[in-house]
Amino acid sequence: MDLSDVKLVVTDMDGTLLNSKGKVSDTFLDIFPQLQKAGIHFVAASGRQFYSITQKLTTIKEKISIIAENGGMIKFKDHGMMFNAMDNEVVRDLIPRLREIENIFIILCGKKGAFIETDDEQFIKMFKEYYPEYFYMDNLEKITDEVIFKIALYHNVDSEKYIYPSVEHLEEELQVKVSGQHWVDIAHPDANKGNALKALQMKLGISEEETMAFGDFNNDLEMLHHSYFSYAMDNAHPNIKNAARFLTKSNNEEGVEIILDQLIQAKSEKA
Repeated sequence: MDLSDVKLVVTDMDGTLLNSKGKVSDTFLDIFPQLQKAGIHFVAASGRQFYSITQKLTTIKEKISIIAENGGMIKFKDHGMMFNAMDNEVVRDLIPRLREIENIFIILCGKKGAFIETDDEQFIKMFKEYYPEYFYMDNLEKITDEVIFKIALYHNVDSEKYIYPSVEHLEEELQVKVSGQHWVDIAHPDANKGNALKALQMKLGISEEETMAFGDFNNDLEMLHHSYFSYAMDNAHPNIKNAARFLTKSNNEEGVEIILDQLIQAKSEKA
């Protein structure tokens, strides 16, 4: 396969396109028009809510596709499309059981925004970076009429160690992903970035062999599996490095931008 075959680029946000300060580089914003000129469609794929992704990519948000909530929602250019929301009864049944896990915060990620039942100021300050649209509820079990894409669980030390063992058994019926150092996400069994990417590939008529993907954590695994040009960041989880065909530099070293520059060069040489 040749880089010049690529027609679709999809990248995770945190730990991948965003640096450790949560910023998109000027280098990427300079490269983006060149991607468009070369006929390459760009997709931002994240566990973040839709509103958070558009804030990060505000200058190009109308020109890209977005996979939000780890595949819970897809936006194809100016068309919105919901994808595998959770059953509300399942969500309500889970909440009391999840509250039994020590030192975690529970977030219900919905179509209108995120819902929390804590007023912890330190948590909310951090949480708003990922969920700028949110609502406080005194009891999350009272939510009955909202479309819920996923349940996000947060631990301020280590989600893989302190949350995942308590929810691993749910994998028999639901999607359970360690999506970051502090996060575990629970969703519909078919809701993941890979299935969302497949839906976009079908809509665009683009194959896996024509797709390039970048990721750093376990919630990117399925997305990488549906991309021939699959790249792990140097700062990626070992599972991602084992799954990806290629490796690039870290998010703080503009690893995504380095490969995109090579892609533009390959397209230009073939033209």
